Amino acid sequence: MKKTAEDYRHINGWGIDSDPLDVPNYPMKRRTENDNKGMIWERPAQQPALVEVLHSNERPGISAVFGSPNPPSGLSGRLRRFAFRYSESTWTHWLALLFADRINMMEGLGDDLKRGHIPNLFAEHGGASELKYNKIGLARKLLTVGAIITVIVVVNKLRSRDDD
Repeated sequence: MKKTAEDYRHINGWGIDSDPLDVPNYPMKRRTENDNKGMIWERPAQQPALVEVLHSNERPGISAVFGSPNPPSGLSGRLRRFAFRYSESTWTHWLALLFADRINMMEGLGDDLKRGHIPNLFAEHGGASELKYNKIGLARKLLTVGAIITVIVVVNKLRSRDDD
């Protein structure tokens, strides 16, 4: 049974913007100098930064309130610090952050293995859904991983022969 707008009329304000002709600022609000008058507010108290918090170089400091992040560490942390030297409008910033995320994932796998936890990568990366909905894509991924592992093993064998 499909719900209609009538089913939600009991909720105060529901559908208030559903009719674009009934919106006071439709199609576009013309801004004036009086728009921000009356919108004065006090800045919240600065949350203490107990760990290193990376922030945009386009702002003078960190936000007044922020999540409790994990401090940047390892190679991924160095890459994140590198990324935040650049403006958010540059590819360098975003590509370095993407690369740092991938490295951080590998660092996390290493940490898991150090603690004796063997991660279930198939389940954690959506293997069941891939198997059900994208069998060809899953086969490509598995073949690619197999080829990479084969190349690594062959290179290591050749190096060990050269060392002998």
